Amino acid sequence: MTEQFQMEENFAEMFAAHTEAGGDIREGTIVKGIVVDIIGDFAVVDVGLKAEGQIPLREFREEDDPEDAPPRVAVGDEVEVLLETAEDQNGLVVLSKEKARKRKVWDEISKAVDHDGLVSGSIQARVKGGLAVMLQGGVKAFLPGSQVDLRPVRNLDAFIGQEYQFKIIKFNKKRGNIVLSRRVLLEAERAELKEETLNRLQEGQIVEGVVKNLTDYGAFIDLGGIDGLLHITDMSWGRVNHPSELFQVGDKVQVKVLKFNTDSERVSLGLKQITPDPWINAEDKYIPGTVVQGKVVSIKDYGAFIELEEGIEGLVHVSEMSWTRQVKNPKQFLKIGDEVKAVVLDIDVSQNRISLGMKQLEENPYEKVVETYPPGTVVEGVIRNIADFGVFVELEPGIDGLVHITDLSWTQRVRHPSELYKKGDQVKAMVLNIDNSGEKPKISLGIKQLQQDPWDRIPYDYPIGKIIEVKILKLAEFGAFAELEPGIEGLIHISEITDERIEDPGQVLEPGQVCRAEVIQMDAQERRIGLSIKSAKRQDELADAQGFANASQAGATLGDVMAKKLGRRDEDDARPSRRR
Repeated sequence: MTEQFQMEENFAEMFAAHTEAGGDIREGTIVKGIVVDIIGDFAVVDVGLKAEGQIPLREFREEDDPEDAPPRVAVGDEVEVLLETAEDQNGLVVLSKEKARKRKVWDEISKAVDHDGLVSGSIQARVKGGLAVMLQGGVKAFLPGSQVDLRPVRNLDAFIGQEYQFKIIKFNKKRGNIVLSRRVLLEAERAELKEETLNRLQEGQIVEGVVKNLTDYGAFIDLGGIDGLLHITDMSWGRVNHPSELFQVGDKVQVKVLKFNTDSERVSLGLKQITPDPWINAEDKYIPGTVVQGKVVSIKDYGAFIELEEGIEGLVHVSEMSWTRQVKNPKQFLKIGDEVKAVVLDIDVSQNRISLGMKQLEENPYEKVVETYPPGTVVEGVIRNIADFGVFVELEPGIDGLVHITDLSWTQRVRHPSELYKKGDQVKAMVLNIDNSGEKPKISLGIKQLQQDPWDRIPYDYPIGKIIEVKILKLAEFGAFAELEPGIEGLIHISEITDERIEDPGQVLEPGQVCRAEVIQMDAQERRIGLSIKSAKRQDELADAQGFANASQAGATLGDVMAKKLGRRDEDDARPSRRR
């Protein structure tokens, strides 16, 4: 009995103290009360009115507490509650701790809005147009996608579960509408960092930054409120095809300030400038004749670039890849990533250029050409190519000889080599000459030289004054060409066809006609033969006349001589001719 009286006396003292400090008690306001009892699932709270109010115990659990966790309340606790009704129809006081908590949160939010303050919250989920945020105290708010970060965010899901501070940019307490912005805070922070960075930034200074964005031409580095451009050409002394080969967004990197314009606030950065230029000592390291090894990093139509070390590349021109093979495309020889050996041919440090050769690692087959194919040697090979001026014969892989059109035949008039040969034909030829003045020797071949030149005997076989039978090959305005033997031709000038004056050889002759002609001119050096039909005819007539005289002396009758003459004329008339 004494304990019960003592408890009631303590409650009375606490309530007295509470009413003195609490002031006016009105419906719709937050008031302080004392938990005087716990009955079942309710806590009985006395706020100084005629009756007490009951509040469900669940309202005393924190948001993170599990369902079966005991409520965080005990008799004698002082609590803040919302007085909804001082006396309902049953004469009871209606109280709510949950509503008091929410009312207090909204009041704090209103205060933050009025005083340009910040609120904290956790991003809960992705919603249409942005993200849902749960503020401290259990109030929901909306974060638009455009207000999440300084730049547009493609993957909003990455922010779910993160806790941040926000600025309230729209607030409607009646509708329970709250719109937040994180971007405003970031912009303010960036402005402060920018001012600080601009004050300390100097050309030549080495600074640390974060890779903010990558493009085809470089990377933008956040130096703290201000971005600098690290151009792709300033990333490495070596070859960089794309910045993504070296960096990813978010990487921390140390760079050197190359240029800084305070007016435009543009900053040019360099990474390779932090390390020494490898070309400084290249001339001492890559002496012509040195054998080097490297990796193929680029292939062009004119050659391949070999990386000898980071920042130093050499070019193997297509002409320096093989002694014998004609390399039209370096990709026939190499592919990117190949490890190859080469010989340094030349170096120009002022232009950062090194010329390399791969064929120099092999024996030069052209050095033995003179020994292998001395003039006079008979060779055999396949016609690899046909040109207007001759045919190329492959003697061995990569070594060709040229048979000039004038060395194809002693006697035939060849207008184009394709009249006699085609690509792929197997032919024999004689080595005439080797011009070894260039890097690649020029071998001159001859096919006609395998046979004796018929013109060595022509002057003896056809002396001037000899009468022979010839075949008319073709007619021209100035005369006719006649064949003495296969490949040997002579010219019958129009004035040597007949004693009569004619304007056109076709009046007397036609192709294919066989007639008698006298050799009246012979130039073996120029390979020309002059023929005359009319001269042969005179000689025949003189011979006939001489024969008549001889026959008379021998006792022949006139009738015998005339019969012989008429017989010869009949033979001449029987030969084909054409007259107009």
